[in-house]
Amino acid sequence: MGTVFTNACCCKESNIQFSKRKLTANGKEIPDVPVHVGQHRAQLQIKSGGFSIGAFAATNRGNLEDFYDVEKTILGEGSYGSVQKCTFKDTGQLRAVKGINKALVKNTDQFREEVAIMRLLDHPNIVRLYETFEDTRTVYLVLELCTGGELFDRIVADGKFSEQVGAYCVQSMLRAINYMHQNYIMHRDLKPENWLLAESKVAICDTDLKLIDFGLSKRFQPGEFVSTKAGTPYYVAPEVLDGRYAEKSDVWSIGVIMYILLCGTPPFSGTDTVAVLDSVRRARPTFDKKEWKSITKDAKEMLKAMLIRDPNLRPSASDALQNTWLSNKAQDNADHSEITMDVMGSLKSFSVMNKLKKASLNVIVTQLNDAQLRELKALFISMDENNDGTLSVQEIKEGLGRAGVSLPIDLNAMMEQIDTDGSGVIDYTEFIAATMDKRKYMEEEVCWRAFKFFDVDGSGMLDRHEVVRLMGVADVTDVMQVDVTQQEVDQIMLEVDINGDGLIDFEEFMVMMRRMPQRPDSHKSRPSIRDPGD
Repeated sequence: MGTVFTNACCCKESNIQFSKRKLTANGKEIPDVPVHVGQHRAQLQIKSGGFSIGAFAATNRGNLEDFYDVEKTILGEGSYGSVQKCTFKDTGQLRAVKGINKALVKNTDQFREEVAIMRLLDHPNIVRLYETFEDTRTVYLVLELCTGGELFDRIVADGKFSEQVGAYCVQSMLRAINYMHQNYIMHRDLKPENWLLAESKVAICDTDLKLIDFGLSKRFQPGEFVSTKAGTPYYVAPEVLDGRYAEKSDVWSIGVIMYILLCGTPPFSGTDTVAVLDSVRRARPTFDKKEWKSITKDAKEMLKAMLIRDPNLRPSASDALQNTWLSNKAQDNADHSEITMDVMGSLKSFSVMNKLKKASLNVIVTQLNDAQLRELKALFISMDENNDGTLSVQEIKEGLGRAGVSLPIDLNAMMEQIDTDGSGVIDYTEFIAATMDKRKYMEEEVCWRAFKFFDVDGSGMLDRHEVVRLMGVADVTDVMQVDVTQQEVDQIMLEVDINGDGLIDFEEFMVMMRRMPQRPDSHKSRPSIRDPGD
């Protein structure tokens, strides 16, 4: 975790932003990027009977060791605890567990907010939180295991990166941060130590960068400023030191990382912390070292833009993703994927599945590793035109159009059914769950993992109460909404409980998972959400 600086002051005023025209290499103006649509996850309201990926990051009051075998080897250590590798006993899946000593946590509210924010985030470049445990001394966060180690260690080992590798890293970082900013969350402690490589023993461009450590992350409202001085000296933005900043401070931090990636040394340095912070305040990065002679002008121009002292003139994460250098260099690493009729068929099938099966597929996605999801992840990214980490109805339409796939008559209604949390867009896990090859989720071992997740009491059966819990009825205050959800539960039990004993056993669960849903004709005239293009 980074440092929270003292002597902060508080002030707020309207945030005036100036944006420069974005030009291609031949001088043509780049059209404005489509804005984010749908709810912002910082204030996400789950629709009636819906569920979000955060609902599956369970809070357990049991003993961690009852569920996981924890290895003694320490993968990493921080101010509040350590990270170790662990194995989920039910499935054999490898994960990471971060143990936080509660006695060392000075601000418990801030820590609870860190966990709450992690539950909200769903992006391929952000580490996934699976579940949490707590005992009298320690809180345990069970996380996605990234075996490739810290980006910092790769920088130390390699000295500096090529422009192509640097562009890949910067693009991954900006995508994650743009997703957070579009959802009104800033990170506030971006540095190479907080970016992990998903896989080991592979080239950087052949694996994913994952953002970790949300201990200083904060929800914000556009136009409001933050005054608490937080971050890590080499990477903190000058406006943070001034005590008046917003989300573009994250863009500055990525600019500092980019500088280090390309030349191997930080742009702002000194003999001690005070000298480093003085250098940051002056904000005068230089490019006169010999390492910069072989770096292209476009790369330097992007760096200068990201390291502009005035945040009003600094590009947003969304704008930075449209930069010419980034587009050209990162294009060489891109997986070019297009939607196919098979994918379209999967989307249609998912839209008419019952919610128990939809939830099961969402859980199964969390059990798969990045290598198993690579093709669908590439498809998701290629369709995400505005790089906000979600797919709007319009983006789905455009993706279908580019691939020559005809638009379904009821596309809007179909998308509404795929949007399981009611955010108004298709989130990453929703898309993967909807388009995943059925051969991946028809295997008994894979389905058993999902079944065990829903079987809260460990009875080997799913009862009505467990299905109701999945549908989030406990969080619904509107009586009419509760009645609607209860009716949906009735329908699920009628469909899945084959022997009518009021319970769903694993055999009945497997029949549901293997059955291909039929699309009822009534869906053709169902009322639906509308996108701006209609």
